[in-house]
Amino acid sequence: MSTFHNEAAIFPAGYHANRIYWSMRHSNRRCKYMCYIEEKEGHPLFKVKVVEKGYDDLILTGPTPKAVWDQILEPVSQMRASSGMLKLFPTYLKGEDLFGLTTSAVTRIIESLPGVEICERYTFRYGRNPLMEWPLAFNPSGSARSEPKGLYSHVNITSSTVSKTMIFKSFKTVAGAHQGRHSKSSQYRRMKAEWKTNVYLARSRIQGLGLYAARDIEKCTMVIEYIGTIIRSEVANRKERLYESQNRGVYMFRIDNDYVIDATITGGPARYINHSCAPNCITEVVTVEKENKIIISSCRRIQRGEELCYDYKFDLEDDQHKIPCHCGAVNCRKWMN
Repeated sequence: MSTFHNEAAIFPAGYHANRIYWSMRHSNRRCKYMCYIEEKEGHPLFKVKVVEKGYDDLILTGPTPKAVWDQILEPVSQMRASSGMLKLFPTYLKGEDLFGLTTSAVTRIIESLPGVEICERYTFRYGRNPLMEWPLAFNPSGSARSEPKGLYSHVNITSSTVSKTMIFKSFKTVAGAHQGRHSKSSQYRRMKAEWKTNVYLARSRIQGLGLYAARDIEKCTMVIEYIGTIIRSEVANRKERLYESQNRGVYMFRIDNDYVIDATITGGPARYINHSCAPNCITEVVTVEKENKIIISSCRRIQRGEELCYDYKFDLEDDQHKIPCHCGAVNCRKWMN
């Protein structure tokens, strides 16, 4: 990892981005530049494939993002200067920017990858606990409930196994939570201001990615909100079929009989909290300013570095539609439903 980052960006091997930029051959034309990051002898290799209609593909490589993009920017600058167009200043263009590594959405995803905490020279833009607004395209599975059908790596399930009631995590209130002196509204406001210091995203010992406690969390503490787009149940049914047709993981949480929170496209890291038969968290609906919020709260004291989990409380299914549980708890029921 020491060679796969600098002060401005982290360079994950396998990264791929398409960029549209000025052509090196025509002053008034743009073309596609396909950017790749590969590994070669323990060091990153930066590669750009130039794709332009009417010409053979050109592949350029370099040891740094700037080194490979300088091979593009210099010809473009000369072409524009000879055509009397606005001057291009390649010296001030950063290779990390042109690779798309500093784009906000990309940076949030990269900063959430397991192991990034050892990137000592890198300056984190969103902290070590970023808000994931987009799904991780290169690793969409956050838990067994949301694996795209047919792509289960730890769960042997056919495409017809996961029913609608399993995809929509059901809500059941746990009495006795938050019986403190502060109101739910004040606890919610505090949680919204502090949640980034409560959790971080990392590889889960249960399944895919998981959410971990970044500090010691006391019992009956609001940890994080399950956020997303609030939609009606009828719309959720249609979107479920759409996501399945796109082979996309589905992240949905039912608020009540009428409304569902869809966190598949626009959601926070709470969607990655895994199921456990011995959970350390609960879920409850809290009404704040006349809006229902799904809150993940601690049901016991949670130590720093401990993975957060709660009971999905899936409805019981017959043997044909059972989903194996991998929580590893002493009292594991062996099945999530």
